[in-house]
Amino acid sequence: MRFLFLVFCCAISHGQIVDYSVKQIPDSLLSSANAVVRDEKISVDMKDRRTITITTNRVVTVFNEYGLKCMDAAEFRPVWAIEATILDASGAKIKDFKRKDFKVTAASDSFITDNKTTYLDFTPTAYPFTIVYRSVVTDNNTAFIPSWRPVSDYFCAVQRSEFSIKAPSELGLKYKFSTENPNIKTAQRDGALLFSLSNLTAVKEEQYAPGLDKLTPSIDFGLDRFHLEGVDGEARSWETFGGWIYNNLLAGTDELPDATKAKIKSMVGSETDPLKKARIVYEYVQSKTRYISIQLGIGGWKPMKAADVDRLGYGDCKALTNYTRALLAQVGVESYYSVVYGTQAKRDLKPDFVSMQGNHVILAIPHNNNLHWLECTSQTLPFGFLGDFTDDRLALPIKPSGSQLVRTASYDHSQNLQSLKGSYTIDPAGTVTGSVAITSTGIQYDNKMPLSVKPASALPEFYKNYFSTAPNLKVENVKLTDKREIPAFQEELSLKSERYASVTGDRLIFPVNLFNVYQNVPRRYRSRSNPMQISRGFSDVDEVEFEIPQGYTAEAVPAKQSIDGKFGRYQLEVIPLADRKFLLKRKLTVKQGDYSASEYEEYRKFSEQVVKADASKMVIVKI
Repeated sequence: MRFLFLVFCCAISHGQIVDYSVKQIPDSLLSSANAVVRDEKISVDMKDRRTITITTNRVVTVFNEYGLKCMDAAEFRPVWAIEATILDASGAKIKDFKRKDFKVTAASDSFITDNKTTYLDFTPTAYPFTIVYRSVVTDNNTAFIPSWRPVSDYFCAVQRSEFSIKAPSELGLKYKFSTENPNIKTAQRDGALLFSLSNLTAVKEEQYAPGLDKLTPSIDFGLDRFHLEGVDGEARSWETFGGWIYNNLLAGTDELPDATKAKIKSMVGSETDPLKKARIVYEYVQSKTRYISIQLGIGGWKPMKAADVDRLGYGDCKALTNYTRALLAQVGVESYYSVVYGTQAKRDLKPDFVSMQGNHVILAIPHNNNLHWLECTSQTLPFGFLGDFTDDRLALPIKPSGSQLVRTASYDHSQNLQSLKGSYTIDPAGTVTGSVAITSTGIQYDNKMPLSVKPASALPEFYKNYFSTAPNLKVENVKLTDKREIPAFQEELSLKSERYASVTGDRLIFPVNLFNVYQNVPRRYRSRSNPMQISRGFSDVDEVEFEIPQGYTAEAVPAKQSIDGKFGRYQLEVIPLADRKFLLKRKLTVKQGDYSASEYEEYRKFSEQVVKADASKMVIVKI
């Protein structure tokens, strides 16, 4: 510990003699920057398999409230020493913060953990200011080595950042550039690997850009031989790593009370189809348990015992997944506890970098050479359906042997379908009265499903916003049906919109598309910096019959339109029917894909064309 104290004191002394006035920041870094990391030095030292020490010295100048996110003055491991100094724009000291001034988080009703977060809760009185932050943390867990991510947020520039890491050769230290950058310099110093970069301009946040981790330089680190809360682990291959999880984290956690075994077997009865048995078990778990985040014990990775979940009626993703696995085993259904990243932005486990990855656990059931996926933390998701939290990404099903990465269920644009059928009439005063039925599947189902738990009193206001192009809207007779066995979400409602049509003498002018008007025109950028990503495609198919008033005839009907491009396709047609009736047929398909920055403007124009076509108007005149 004397060594740590000397390192810490040296860091403090070094921080006090450097000129951190704002005028020392190069002009090239000020453009678009809410904050600038002036000088960052992170040192990771592993003496052996069970000892890691992380020393951080970070100086950040913050220009506005949005730049506060770039301070990064927090620790999530046991803190040995921590302090900070606040400087004004000229570099003069304003205030010192000692360890006693830092706050420590406590558990909440929905989050139970024996880990603590130590952080600085600082509210500035003026901008810009500079924070000089210093910490030393120690831990006996080497399974989780901090990544080097010099850029912590959008609009955050980096003047200097350095990361050094050292470990005995027998531990098998490895690293992977998640996003490479030619400005990164690599060297060796005193037996440590050293990475550094300087003068990195701020990354702008732009619509449809990939995540920040794909736009900025970063390096992940791991060990072939690590330690986690009293257990030594191996991560030389996904097979050995999966076997280690199975034997050390899952073994002995799946025992259940005899009464529960008998109950679940009775519920399944004589059913022999594995998926039908699994559905019964899954819906039983949904009715019996609730989700609560628990990160006790072995780094938050070892699940609670299934018997405890059975008794308490709650658990986190690990516990509920393991409980479902244990129940399925009692009725003869094989399943795999599977590690994955749970995020709306798709994120894969890195296939060529075996290490502790992922932040979530789901369940996979093998059947007829396919895997059927279950999200065991949800009380509402249908059996066999994954929403946008875990869809289409690499996961690791845990087996006694043979664990390999596989991709979770994905939904393409044809599966992410919204089918709309509606009708409306228009009277001589321009008032529209109609009804509509909407059926959504795939990720569009996932988007609509939360409506089922909204209070009935809130639904009219929701649909007023949903049909925002219809003025003076009144919504009635809302009926929602969640067909979980498909799964599909159905919406039925009636509406009335006064002055929907403009009255000009003997003529009425109105947009023919009442129910599903596309309004998503991406922002225009004078100079686009980042590539473009459409992470999930979708299809909308509409058929709407409408009727014009008695004594009127069509003077101008929107022409048939078709817009084709690499991003998707749009079609609109108004077909005359008998007795003053017309049929609107519309289809919009947007495809998933990755595109260059130069293609963004083409997509923006495609969207602009769709918006214009969706606003197509019809003119009718009194006979």
